[in-house]
Amino acid sequence: MKADGPGGNIIIPKEWSDAAETIARDSITSPPPIALICGARGCGKSTFSRFLVNTFLSRSSKYERVAYLDTDVGQTEFAPPGCLSLSVIDKEIEDLTIPCLKTPERAFFFGDVSSKRDPEAYLNYILALYDYYKEYCMFSKSKSSRNTPLLVNTPGWVKGIGYNTLVDMLKRIAPSHVVKISVPCERKNLPDGAFWLDGDCDETQKLFEINSARQDFSDRLMLVQKDARLLRDMRIMAYFRQCIPNNMNISTIRELAHALVSHPPYEISISSVKIRHLHCQVPRTEIFRSLNASLVGLAISSEESEQFSHCVGLGIVRAIDTSKHLLYVITPVPQSTLEKVDLFLQGFVQIPTCLLQVEECMSPYMSANVWDLASKGFAARIGDVEFKK
Repeated sequence: MKADGPGGNIIIPKEWSDAAETIARDSITSPPPIALICGARGCGKSTFSRFLVNTFLSRSSKYERVAYLDTDVGQTEFAPPGCLSLSVIDKEIEDLTIPCLKTPERAFFFGDVSSKRDPEAYLNYILALYDYYKEYCMFSKSKSSRNTPLLVNTPGWVKGIGYNTLVDMLKRIAPSHVVKISVPCERKNLPDGAFWLDGDCDETQKLFEINSARQDFSDRLMLVQKDARLLRDMRIMAYFRQCIPNNMNISTIRELAHALVSHPPYEISISSVKIRHLHCQVPRTEIFRSLNASLVGLAISSEESEQFSHCVGLGIVRAIDTSKHLLYVITPVPQSTLEKVDLFLQGFVQIPTCLLQVEECMSPYMSANVWDLASKGFAARIGDVEFKK
């Protein structure tokens, strides 16, 4: 089966289309289905997930929208990297080969591209998003919203801690359908059968075991591993490209870098926001040094718990002026939403170094008069490049 898109076309294997059609056909009864997609890195989970979204939406008499729970913080689908998100899709995805940006219904900033630093917090975020989905379905005034299926796309880390986290996810969410994609390299695959169940098979859950669409998996895996950071950088750049007016002609990374440097930042009062560092401890005296020239999650505090603060987007801290008590932030988040932000979350998601390579004497994301640090030989390390005055 061929699925066409503006960016080219992709061949969908018959067993993929059969599995997707079966899940949609099995989903005629209430409650709406919950389908979880799992498998090794590079096996095609994201492509199959997009195809399944389109399969659901093509049945217009039954489903008007699909909820998409993205649990892969390294290779995100609709939100920028480092985020866990729940998005609601109401239109078929035109190009199955690439992800696209979309404002999530709910998102949390995990602050890293892997769950390994804090798998417990990672799982708690996912379960919180799942709870939000259930509330979305149960308490919505719209009948079509109450009849919204959920698709859960998972990361490709299926060994060690990654495997244990996936098992916990499967047990806690208990999806009605599980799609396990296998690759030719057997040692990379998940165990056979319903590996997450301790005893007897749960008859309410249906397992689909399908093969990767690519047979050159060894070469493909090396390519995926090599390009993982490049893909993340491209998604971050696409995200911040939204800051620039559409009528501005930008065709290269260099042009985007210059456009962001020239883009007027928002001024945010230091006293209006809290700063929280994820996965590490930062001395109070070093907070601004750490925050300056960094990428942060912009969040709105939760009344229940600061840990579950809703992330509305990402921002680049352009500079900090402690004399004026101001933070200068570049972000595509609308001003009306930004005014509600009261929490900056700093993790380990980095500004792409290609955006920093502007022909200036120092990083364009550092202010020369912040604390007068430039005259003291202050250096800020971002990624693999060190910028000094």
